[in-house]
This record gives sequence, C-alpha cells and structure tokens, in this order.
Amino acid sequence: MNGNRKIFLRGVTDMYDENKHDEYEDQNHETYSNYKENPDLMSDHTSSANSGFGESKSSKFASQETESQQTSGSNHNHKSSKASKKLARKTAGIVAAAVLFGAVSGGVMTGVSYIGERYTRIPAVSTTLGQSNDSTTNGAASIPVSNTVMDVSDVVEQAMPSVVAINDTMTVQQYGIFGLPETYQAKSSGSGIIIDKTDSELLIATNNHVVSGASDLTVTFSDDNTASAAVKGTDSATDLAVIAVKLSDISSDTLSKIKVATLGDSDNLKAGQQVIAIGNALGYGQSVTVGYVSALNREISDSNGISHTYIQTDAAINPGNSGGALIDLNGNVIGINAAKTASTEVEGIGYAIPISKAGEILDNLKTKQTREALDESAQGFLGIQGTNIDANASKAYGMPVGIYVYKILDDGAAASSDLKEKDIITKFDGQSVTTMDELKEMLTYYKSGSTVTLTVQSLTDGTYQEHDVTVTLGSRPSDNNS
Repeated sequence: MNGNRKIFLRGVTDMYDENKHDEYEDQNHETYSNYKENPDLMSDHTSSANSGFGESKSSKFASQETESQQTSGSNHNHKSSKASKKLARKTAGIVAAAVLFGAVSGGVMTGVSYIGERYTRIPAVSTTLGQSNDSTTNGAASIPVSNTVMDVSDVVEQAMPSVVAINDTMTVQQYGIFGLPETYQAKSSGSGIIIDKTDSELLIATNNHVVSGASDLTVTFSDDNTASAAVKGTDSATDLAVIAVKLSDISSDTLSKIKVATLGDSDNLKAGQQVIAIGNALGYGQSVTVGYVSALNREISDSNGISHTYIQTDAAINPGNSGGALIDLNGNVIGINAAKTASTEVEGIGYAIPISKAGEILDNLKTKQTREALDESAQGFLGIQGTNIDANASKAYGMPVGIYVYKILDDGAAASSDLKEKDIITKFDGQSVTTMDELKEMLTYYKSGSTVTLTVQSLTDGTYQEHDVTVTLGSRPSDNNS
C-alpha cells in the first residue's frame, strides 16, 4: 500500500514539471518519426517486447500505431500535435492534482481523527450536513452522546430544602509532648440530610465523625433558621449517624419550607454520571459543587484503619461538606458525602457513602432513643477494663476490630452477665463501637438500671464467634472504668 502510494505521488509530481514533459514529448515524437521512416525498427521493438510482455501486448501496440497513423495522416503537423498533447497533459495534471488534493486532505483528516481517538480515548465524531436516517457513517456504528446539563439550578432548588448545616462544639483529646492526654473545646461544622419526620422529631442523617464528641449541636435549615439537635444513634464502623431535632423547636414557617429528601438507588450508578454535592463547606453555609461519578466501590481506609466502600467523585468535597448530600440530576440522594483526599499532588478526588448501603444502618439508628445528656450520678456503668483493637492489630493478630475486654470488675454490671474476659465488644445497643472512648461516650446517655444488648466476638475452638450479651447497667463510679 505504501509503495503504491509513493509511486502515485511521484507520478503526479512529474506532471507539473514542464521541462520534463517537453523532454518526454520530444523523445516520444523522435521515436515515433524513427518508427515511421524505418518500419524494421518497429518489428525489432515488438519482437523484443514480446520476449518480455507477451504477444498480445505487441499486437496491441501495433494496432495502436496503425490507428494513430490513420487518424493523424501522413501530413500531420508535429508542432500542432505537440501543442495539443501538451495541453492535454496539463489538463490531466490539473485534474489529477485536484484528485490528489482531495485524497491527501481526506487522508490527513482521517489520520487526525484516528490519532485523536487512539491517544485521547475519545471516539471520533463524524459530522454530516443535512439529515440522514442511516445509523452508521462509513460503516462505523454511531455512538449516542448524552448532553451535559450546564444549569443545575432547578435540581438544586428542589434538593436544597432537604439539606442542613450542622455546627457544634467538640471535645478534642490529644497527647502532649510528654505523652500525657490533653483535652480542649473546638468549634466544628458539617452537613446533614433530612431523612424522616416522626410525630415529635425531624431526623437527620450525617457522618459519625461530624457529631462524635459533640456537646452542643445546632442545625441551620435552608431558610437560615436554627434549632438545637441531639444525637439519636451512631455507627462508627460505617461512619454514619442520625441526629434529631424536636418539631416543637422548629417554627411553622420553617417547617413549610423544608422537606424530607428523596433517596435514590446508588446500585444503578455508572461512572461518568453527572452528580451534585450540597453541603456546609468550611462552615460558611450551604454551597453547591458539580462533577461526575469518577469510580464506584472504592475501598478506602480511614484514620483508624477501618476500610470503607465509597463512591468516588470529582465534585469538590470540602471540610464542612461531610454528611451532606450527593444527588443525581433527578434530585435523588445517591450518596452521603464523607471525605476527600487532601494532598498537594491530588485534585478532584472526593468520596461519598453509597445511599443503598447506608439505608439499612440508618433505619436502625432511627429507632434508637434520642440521647439526652445525663448527670454523672445518673449515668450507667458497665464495669469493664478494655483496650482498642484497631485495623492494624486486627490484621496482625487475626482479631476482630473492637474493644478487647481484658478485665471484668467484680462489682460491675458485666460481672452479672455472660460477658467474659478476652471477649471483643463490637456493638453497643445495636450501634458499632471501635474504641473505649466511643463506649464511654455512649454510656453517658444511658441511665443506670437500663438494659442494653452488647454484640461480642468470643474465641471458641480457635475462631471468633459472634453472639449477643444482655447487660443491666449499674451506677457509675468516680474512676475511669466503663
């Protein structure tokens, strides 16, 4: 193919060289005159030609010679013949040039299209003028392309009343330079999604890390009015939580402007689908970012080493967006914004908890009794000493993530239950717990004398078996045991 193309281009190039054409014309004319004056040369030539190309071509050449003699006549004017042939050759050259230009330009455009498709992975799009009912162009199947929605204001207007801003004061604990624990109060902000309304409460889904350790929760609605909130249930393993606002604390005007979110189906999501993130970015109030589903089922480990499965998106997920809504173009919530990758080397990577995976956990958390702060004298007491089994220890020793019970106090509530030393507590009252701090925080909302269910893992015949243990909480002592 390449050899034929090269020969073809060389032939066309020769057509534009008049000096070569004149030279070829003179040579052809001289040869023609010699043949005419000396016919023996013709027979010698045809004989030589027969040895190379066969008799049929020799006969054809002689026939063309005879026909040319009959047409031109013996008194043909050589100058006139030369001019006519030169004009014919120039005309043919112009036509050939036009054909060549079309072929070369077409080849160049096809090459650009092919290279673009190969290196950008974007299918080339053929554009034709006029209408056509054909489903293919040049034999290639047409690819339907969905239009990107540039204006999402209608979708946002529909979804915004279901999203709230959450602000709170958190107790932060860290270790000083000498390894001693230090605590201080800090302001924090996040987002939430209205998922239900009961006869007395408005229920809001958010992330566990947004409300963990919070001592003063407030919610700001889409009309900028605020109300106090309380934690209803948390699940640290999935980083989910539900908080509640009393309907009596919300004005009738605000109630008329807010609404329960429509939850979608994240199982039907596809990479490349356009999405919208709404949340309380940086604590400044509700804001909107737009992007696409970059990937599905991304497994990411949190700061505690616990693995989570997320939707990855390039819609900006900034601090304060946690707990906010990731919605599709129909206004349905398909994810709960949870995290972003923070690095100078990374841009446009945010994560959201798939709503289809969060639904069952949120339904369970909605059934919990809303937590109300109790005086220490009224708080329940479990009576154990434990240590944390994080993801790293779990992998190293083959133990479940949770709270390892290394001692049960003789006068504690656990001593009267089926809980055993070396058991690992994974849930308290149906809510995941992974650290002693989380367990202690939960106990501050449960009165002494109340009965709770612990989900534990016990080592039996070399493997851990899960089962439930019922415990009636005792009175809280003054020490740091749980």
